[in-house]
Amino acid sequence: MFDFLIHIPLIGDLLTTVIPFVIVLSIVVAIHEYGHYIVGRWCGIHAEVFSLGFGPVIYSRQDKHGTKWQLAAVPLGGYVRFLGDADAASRPGGQDVAAALKHKTLNGAKLYKRALTVFAGPAANFILSTAIFAGIMFASGTVSNEPVIGKLADLPQTQYDLREGDRILAINGTKVETFSEIIKVSGGLDYTVDISYLIQRDGREQQVTGPYFTPALVGWVMPVSPASKAGLKKGDVLLSADDNELRTFSQLIEVIKASDTGAIDLRVWRDGREMTLAITPEFRDLQISQNTFEKRMMIGVSGAFAFESPRTNLSVIDAAGFGVKSTYFVISSSLNGIYLIATGQVGAENLQGPLGIAQMSGDTASKGLVSFIELIAFLSAAIGFLNLLPIPVLDGGHLVIYAFEAVFRRPPSVKAVQIAMTMGLTLLLSMMVFATFNDFIRLL
Repeated sequence: MFDFLIHIPLIGDLLTTVIPFVIVLSIVVAIHEYGHYIVGRWCGIHAEVFSLGFGPVIYSRQDKHGTKWQLAAVPLGGYVRFLGDADAASRPGGQDVAAALKHKTLNGAKLYKRALTVFAGPAANFILSTAIFAGIMFASGTVSNEPVIGKLADLPQTQYDLREGDRILAINGTKVETFSEIIKVSGGLDYTVDISYLIQRDGREQQVTGPYFTPALVGWVMPVSPASKAGLKKGDVLLSADDNELRTFSQLIEVIKASDTGAIDLRVWRDGREMTLAITPEFRDLQISQNTFEKRMMIGVSGAFAFESPRTNLSVIDAAGFGVKSTYFVISSSLNGIYLIATGQVGAENLQGPLGIAQMSGDTASKGLVSFIELIAFLSAAIGFLNLLPIPVLDGGHLVIYAFEAVFRRPPSVKAVQIAMTMGLTLLLSMMVFATFNDFIRLL
C-alpha cells in the first residue's frame, strides 16, 4: 500500500533528519500493514509476506501460519502480500492459485471479508492515533479553569512575588473567578507597567505585583519554520526585534507584519543569558475564518502566558474521548486542506512531500519525546485518511471497486482494474514529485 515511497529520494542529515523520519514512517506503516494482516487472517485470507521496507531482505522468518515476516534494506514503506496478489498493491492477475485455495486469496474471498481486510489498514492507523492522543492526555491531564497559578514562566524580571499555588482574586481591582476571566481581563491592561494582583495564599489575602499576562514569551515553535531554522525555542523571552523593545507578544506580531523579506534581529533571553538570532519571515497562508485565508509575513511561533492554570487528572473514558476528538480533528483538517487547495483558496505550495515530513520529524524529535510521539499520532491519522481516498492503488480505491461489485453484482474487468490502478499510481507519483519539488523550494 506504500510501495510507491521506494521511488522517493531522501536527503538530509543522518542523525537529525533521516533516522527520526525512518522511525516515524516505520511505526505508522507497520501498524497500517498489521491491520491488513490480522483482519485478513481472521477472515481466512492467507498472507504470504509481511515486509517492513523494500529491496534486499536483511532478516526474515516464517511463522506457524505460513507467513514470511521480513525486514528489508530500504525502510521507506512496507506491504502485506496476500496469496494470489500480483504485487504489493494487491492487484489482481497475479500468480495462479488452485481452485481449492481461491477462498484464501484476497481477490477470491467473500466481498465483506475483502472490504474488512482493506479497511483494517486505515482503521489501525486511527486506533494508534487515538491511543497516543488519549495516553498523552491521560498522563498530562487537562488544564483547570480555576484562577490558580499552576506554573510560572521563567522571565528575566525577578521582582515579582507571584508563586505557584496562589489563587488570584482580582487583577488591577477587577474581580476574577475563573482562569478564563483572567485571560479576558488581562487583554485590556497596560503592558508598560507591572500588574497588581490580589491573591489568596495560605488562607490569607494579599496584594502583590506581577508580570503582564501575555509577555513576549515563546510558547510554541512550528517545525521547519523560520523560527525553528533560526534556533528559537519554547520558553524564550523576546526582548527586542530590530532594536524595537518587546514587552508583549502582540508587539512582535506587528513588527513581523510590517517587515519585508529581510532578516529580523531578535534579542532573546534564555536560561539567564541574552543572545541575538537572525530570523527571516516568510509569507504564509493564515486562516482568518473557516474558509478565509490571507497571506502574511510569519516566523512560525505562538505566544504563551506568564503563568498557566493547574492541570487536573482525566479519567480513562475522558482521555479516550479526547483521543477520538483529536483523531477526528486531524482527519477533518486533512479533508478541509484538500478542499481548500483544490478550490484555490490555499496555494498548492502548501503541499508537503517526504523531504518536508523528514525535516519535520527531525525538528520535532529535537523538541522532546512527547512532541515526537504526538507527531507519530498526527501522521498516523493523516496517512490513514489519505489511504481512504478513492484513488486506485490506495485502500480507498479498492473499497470503490468493492462497492461497484456490491451494486452491480459483478466485479469490474481485470483490464479495467489494471488501467485504473496504473492511472492511480501515475497520479500518486505525480503528486509526490510535485510535493517533493515544493520541499526543495522550501529548502533553498
